[in-house]
Parts: sequence; C-alpha cells; structure tokens
Amino acid sequence: MSAFRTLDDAGSLTGKRVLMRVDLNVPMENGRVTDATRIERVVPTIREVADKGARVILLAHFGRPKGKREKKDSLEPVVPALSQVLGRPVAFAADCVGDDADRAVAALKDGDILLLENTRYHAGEEKNDAAFADALAANGDVYVNEAFSAAHRAHASTEGLAHRLPAYAGREMQAELEALTKGLEAPQRPVIALVGGAKVSSKIDLLENLVGKVDMLVIGGGMANTFLHAQGKAVGKSLCEKDLAETATRILAAAEKAGCRIILPVDAVAATEFKAQAPHETVPVDSVPEGSMILDAGPRSVAEINAAIDGAKTLVWNGPLGAFELAPFDAATVAAAKHAAARTKAGQLVSVAGGGDTVAALNHAGVAADFTYVSTAGGAFLEWLEGKALPGVEALRAKG
Repeated sequence: MSAFRTLDDAGSLTGKRVLMRVDLNVPMENGRVTDATRIERVVPTIREVADKGARVILLAHFGRPKGKREKKDSLEPVVPALSQVLGRPVAFAADCVGDDADRAVAALKDGDILLLENTRYHAGEEKNDAAFADALAANGDVYVNEAFSAAHRAHASTEGLAHRLPAYAGREMQAELEALTKGLEAPQRPVIALVGGAKVSSKIDLLENLVGKVDMLVIGGGMANTFLHAQGKAVGKSLCEKDLAETATRILAAAEKAGCRIILPVDAVAATEFKAQAPHETVPVDSVPEGSMILDAGPRSVAEINAAIDGAKTLVWNGPLGAFELAPFDAATVAAAKHAAARTKAGQLVSVAGGGDTVAALNHAGVAADFTYVSTAGGAFLEWLEGKALPGVEALRAKG
C-alpha cells in the first residue's frame, strides 16, 4: 500500500481533530436504519482513531438534497444505529459548517465522536467549492477518507479536503484499494473477469477496459444476449440491445487482438414468462424458441465457467449470470459463486467482487463472506474496473 497514505503514516492522533469522511447513506424506513452494513464497515476505523485519543468528526452525505435542506435527508436518524454499532455515544451537530458545527467541535474531548449534518445540504459540496472546503477544513487537523463508495466524486468532502489537511486512507478504504490492486492492477495471473447484468450499454467502458487487462472474460446475464445476437444467433424475445451488435462485435475483436478469451453461454434456460417458477427448458443458445426468453445460463455453460475459474488465480466479478432474483433462474449464478468461493477458501483463488446486484447475488448464494473481498461501493467499484481515475483516491496517493 505504499502508493497511498494510510493511518499507519499518520503519527500520533492524540488531541487532534480528525475529519473522517464515511458512507452513512444507509437504507431507512419509518426513521429507522434497515441495513447497517455500511455502518458496520466504518466502525472499526472510527473506534481505532477514537481509541488513539483523537476527536473524531464524521462527515457524510445522505440522499440527493442538491444543496437544499430537507428533513427526509437528515443524518440525525442515523445516530442511534451508529451509536449502537459503535457501542459508545455519538454527538450530532445540525450543520457541517458554521456556528452549529463550530460549537459541537469545540465541545469535543479526546476520544469523543461527533456526526455532522449532511454535507450535501450545501451546494458547495458537489461543486467542490473552495470556500466550502475551507469551511469544512477549519474544524479539522487531519483528514481520513473512509468512503471509497464516494471516491469517484470530486466533492469537497471527498477530494477538496485531502488538499487542505494531512490526508490518509481509513482501514476500509485501505482494504478496498488493496483488494482492487490484487484484482486488476497487480494481479496473480491468469485473471478471469465475470461480468453480467442486463445491458451492454451500461458496461461498454468496463468491457473495453477488461479485454486488455484479463486473460478470460465471462459475459453473462441479459448482456450476453446482445453478443449472441451479434454472432447471428436468434435469441427469441430475450432482453437484447440489437442496436449494439456492432459494439459487441468490436469488443469481441478487441479481445481476440489482446489474447483475451471470451466465454459466452453455450446453453440457456429459457421461458415464455419473466416470473419465478415459470415453465422453462434448457436449450442450446442457437436453438432458443422464438416465443421464449433466455433467463439463465445452462449447466454446460456453468461447467465451462467453473473450468475457467479452475484455471485462474484471480477472479474479478461484477453482475449476475441470470435473473437470480427469480427461482430457478438463479442456478447458474449460485453454482458459479459457490465454486469460486470454494476455490478461494482452498487458497487457490483471489476473488474480488462488487456492484449492487453482485453483492445481492453473492449474499443470495450464501458465499459473500468466503470471497477475498466484496465491495459495497457500486459506482466507484465500476469506475475503477473501467480504468478511470477516482478523484478521492488520487488525492490520497503518496507523493514522491
């Protein structure tokens, strides 16, 4: 991790005001947190910094208020869940800058924890406004970024602050960067990437970047249908972006030139209705009935994917292989996920996964905990895979 400054480089934090950017954009219902996963991930760093005698000041966004103060986007209802997971009290300030924030910060003692109100209540946050970043920085001595999920945004609290205070990656950010480095930047080869999901259009940049970086690329989910169509196969009434056939052909050609083996489904589970337990049949991909739609990869495809995973040392996974939310069209995703997890547990595979549907799919398969690393970052994880520089990460790079 020498490329990035981490808490190991921060020196003594006793008595220091540590502005820590975290992701508390958690799902809420009736004023209560319904999934505390993101809270649980940042708590170890909050505890570590507080236990070192720092005065911890948490910065976070919630929702998309676009510079307007709306009660539904307040972070105050998150405080009880945060305090419960931390096992210690958390103070709250009704603003992230100005008199309310200044008073709350001034009242802190060593080891105390304070959550400031939604940074996006101020238009200067998303604009990365210099004056707003200065106002945030005025209440800190050190900056810690523990929100990889927001690192693809050049906002005041994710990028601007890193240029105004000594800046370091938190432990979760550090783990994410280490995992992604192992996955694509400096991986053990051969590398296999598994990319699924509904549409090619949302993953063109991702596919074009991966064919030049990995040894094998599995394309699954609805997006595989566009590639099958581009190869002249009839896909019935399957989800298919026929206008992107030329793009798919270009990606296939780029893969061949780069020496990247593309793995597409060879058989499919097809049904006439998109619903759970719909009557279905397994057919070769060149024999999909006209009135049917492909809803999952078939067993021969899974066997080919699993054999490819056996020949790899690193796996990068983004997206499901089929309509995993609907049984029995989850079979391919579950089978491949369990196989990858078993290889990982046996020490034969480094497996890095991320993206919203991916996390849900791996949880559905019951194997998320067995992967080397599962990112909850969504957009930031995707942009990293696309080969894009992330402003919040670049600001933490070690100089020299």
